[in-house]
Amino acid sequence: MKNKIKNSIIFISFVGITIHVINKVMETVSLFSNRLNNQDNQYYEWRFGKIRFIKKGNGSPILLIHDLIPGSSQYEFNAIINTLSKTNEVYAIDLLGYGLSDKPNLTYTNYLYVQLINDFIKKIIGRKTDIIATGHAFPIAIMTCHNNPEVVNRIVGINPESLFNSNMIPSRYSKLLKLILDSPIIGTFIFNLLTTRSNIEMDFKEKYVHNSLLISDDLIEAYLESSRLDKSASKYAISSFLAKYTNANIIHALKEINNSIYLICGKEELNIDTIVNNYEYYNSSIESFTIQNTKHFPHIEEPKEFIKILSDFIH
Repeated sequence: MKNKIKNSIIFISFVGITIHVINKVMETVSLFSNRLNNQDNQYYEWRFGKIRFIKKGNGSPILLIHDLIPGSSQYEFNAIINTLSKTNEVYAIDLLGYGLSDKPNLTYTNYLYVQLINDFIKKIIGRKTDIIATGHAFPIAIMTCHNNPEVVNRIVGINPESLFNSNMIPSRYSKLLKLILDSPIIGTFIFNLLTTRSNIEMDFKEKYVHNSLLISDDLIEAYLESSRLDKSASKYAISSFLAKYTNANIIHALKEINNSIYLICGKEELNIDTIVNNYEYYNSSIESFTIQNTKHFPHIEEPKEFIKILSDFIH
């Protein structure tokens, strides 16, 4: 019996050490590209951690908010930032838990991000701001506007999350998933497996872009690097996202806000016509435009067309 216990302890220790070493190797290899560091990086000392942002240009302010999917960061907007900055003062941030921003071990919620955006606009931008938000980040923009209308001007949603999905709350299963992913060694190992280079490439080919030839090595490496920074601590934000803690029922807010709302969508995005119709049902003043031959990231696939459509709205 003693030998069995001893052997079990040795085996468990060996497995734990092996997984820990694998985690370290995966994290180290993924950081070689260093795609997220650039000379424009600045940091806002928020109460829950440092928030990385860049600022370019002059004019009416625009805040770019990336999606909440694994590996997200302000790098998502690289193809449009310089062009936008020719006519506007452009800010692009890494949300708490993403990119080069701090990644504390906590539960990330829609309300947490609403507070972040509100504080950032008030203390860093200092003026009423247009917000452009992608996918799952669109409810953050809507709730920020509803709770703090004095800080938000117009809102642009890029392929916004469906109202049905946004309304889903954490379940027993999703809470268990979060608990597992948040665990120190096993959770990190599972997260690293979910965010391998091949899995990120597959997600882009199947979900995010219509033309797979536009998936560059730089793009994939940026998402991979963002996932692995700070010992893969972005798993805490992703576990909250997957567990639906970042969701919010925005129907009431949609009905009440009077701000101009514009949706720019990829023609090939799954169920996008139904999603847009549902938004317009609750707020008939919403305008929308579809970009042909694009999916979830039209600003990556067709940046010139995206800028042209956006300019017609914000100018």
